[in-house]
Amino acid sequence: MANVTSNAAVLAARLEARASVAVPATMAVVRHHAMLLETAVKAAASGRPGPNVQTGEYRRSWTTEVHATGTGVEAVVGTGRPQGPRLEYGFVGPDSLGRVYHQPPFPHVGPAVQRIEPLFVAAIARVAEAVVSE
Repeated sequence: MANVTSNAAVLAARLEARASVAVPATMAVVRHHAMLLETAVKAAASGRPGPNVQTGEYRRSWTTEVHATGTGVEAVVGTGRPQGPRLEYGFVGPDSLGRVYHQPPFPHVGPAVQRIEPLFVAAIARVAEAVVSE
């Protein structure tokens, strides 16, 4: 006969305590890097090699929303303006009004994500390391 015991209750309590530290730290990192991404997109959408700025409305339309979900923290950086995909990927052909365009792409979102992503991953790794090592 074997006697098996567990420290599951102690482990659960420790994990719960660390969660109270991890969520605010993760929220701060996600918010910071989402704002960096928004800034990078706006900068890349401001003249050559990107699109020329006509009124600045497109650039001002970019927003960031950060909120906790049931499983983590989520940030949405985006615009509701219809020219977003058109500027990022280009547009060739007639629009809904019959005007014909041969607009080249001006990637400004993809390059911004590529610049910010490694910084974000490193920052999240630091939060994870800090939570685990406490």
